[in-house]
Amino acid sequence: MADSKRWTGIYTVIENAEPYEQGFPDRYMNLQGAISSGLGRAHIFMAQRHYQDQFKKILESSAWPGTLNVDLFEDYIENYNKLRIISGLDEGDKSDSDKALRIQGFEREGKSFGGATAFRAKISKDNKNWIDCAILIPDLTRHVKTAEIISKYFLREIMPCDNGDKVFITLI
Repeated sequence: MADSKRWTGIYTVIENAEPYEQGFPDRYMNLQGAISSGLGRAHIFMAQRHYQDQFKKILESSAWPGTLNVDLFEDYIENYNKLRIISGLDEGDKSDSDKALRIQGFEREGKSFGGATAFRAKISKDNKNWIDCAILIPDLTRHVKTAEIISKYFLREIMPCDNGDKVFITLI
């Protein structure tokens, strides 16, 4: 086995990486959809310290206390379904499950807060300027065609975007 100090694989690539200026290669999972409004309840969950401590490991920062909902275009539902399978919500092939990051649920004051699965990703409005984020799939979600996106940023402001705007998401 090669000495890890001499190895020049992926770590060198990341260390010398340029900012994302173009779309990602086809070997990454891609999603596209339109921004939509949620129920406005995600902040209740997102603000919980137990979750925030785990989000820091995924986003390398606390998460904005809310999610950005993306209603996926029909051509991308199959890709999203693969993530639901990996998350354990649906039956099927769980290959690529190494990209899944588990968010543990907890109980507080007799109230149960469920777990979730996260997938590191990037999001863009123009397919050129990318922002770090994660796709969050709660264990108890009703969404089958809507991706919930978390980020350290308030995405509606930093992108900026409004309901109906098209966005691109790619797993990393």
